[in-house]
Amino acid sequence: MKPKKLTALGSGSARRIRGPKPLTEPPVKRPFDPNRLLAPIGDGRSIIEYTSGQIIFSQGDTADAIFYIQKGKVKLTVVSKPGREAVLAILGTGDFFGESCLTAQPLCMKSAAAISDSTIIRVEKQAMIRLLRQTPEFSELFMMHLLSRNIRIEEDLMDQLFNSSEKRLARVLRLLANFGKEGKPEPVVAQISQETLAEMIGTTRSRVSFFMNKFRKLGFIEYNGGLHVHSSLLNMVLLDQDPRRAV
Repeated sequence: MKPKKLTALGSGSARRIRGPKPLTEPPVKRPFDPNRLLAPIGDGRSIIEYTSGQIIFSQGDTADAIFYIQKGKVKLTVVSKPGREAVLAILGTGDFFGESCLTAQPLCMKSAAAISDSTIIRVEKQAMIRLLRQTPEFSELFMMHLLSRNIRIEEDLMDQLFNSSEKRLARVLRLLANFGKEGKPEPVVAQISQETLAEMIGTTRSRVSFFMNKFRKLGFIEYNGGLHVHSSLLNMVLLDQDPRRAV
C-alpha cells in the first residue's frame, strides 16, 4: 500500500514538510559594564580624580551618594568613640561603596580615603534610585555586588573568630593581590603600610612585621619594586597548612 502524501495545512497543493530549522547560537550577552550603564545618569553623575591619601568622605558626613571605583584603591575605616580606628576593607577597581545611603541611614558610618591615585564615579542617591528602578541590567549587577559584599563580610567575621593573626594576614595579602577574583592576580600589591595591615587583622604592627619577614624567608612574598605576593601563600589559607611546611 502506497503511503499518502502529506499536505500542508491551509494549502490545496501538496508540499514537502521540512524539518525544524537548525538551532542558531544565541546572541552573545554583553558583559556588565558599569561605566556604560552609569553614563545615562547625566547630571547626577560626576567623575572625580583623587590622589593617594585624599579623603573621599568622612565618618559623620551626610550619606547622599554611591561611589564606583573606576581605577585605583580605596580604604574604608571606622573610628570608635574612644578613638580607636579599624580598617574595614580595601577596595579596588570595579567595587562600589557608600551603598548604605540607599537605606534610611542619614550619615556615613565610616570614612573612605584613596590609598593610590584613583578615579571615582560619584552617583547622587536619587539618581541611583532611578537607575535601579529603570535599568534591570544594572539592578542585577548591583545586586550581585551586594551579595558578594555580604559573603565577604561573613568570611571576614569567620576569619576573625577562628584563624590566627598569621593566617588572617595571609588571607588579607591574598585578597589584596586579587587571588580568587575574576581576572589575573596583580603581581604587585599597592603600597599599604604595616600599620594598616595591623588594623585590618586586629593585631600589632610588630606582629605584622614578624609575619611579613617570615613569609619573605619562606618565599611567599618578595620586595622587588613593590610587594609581590606568590600563589604559594594560598597554602596557608586554602589548605590550612603549617607555613613552615608550605614551601
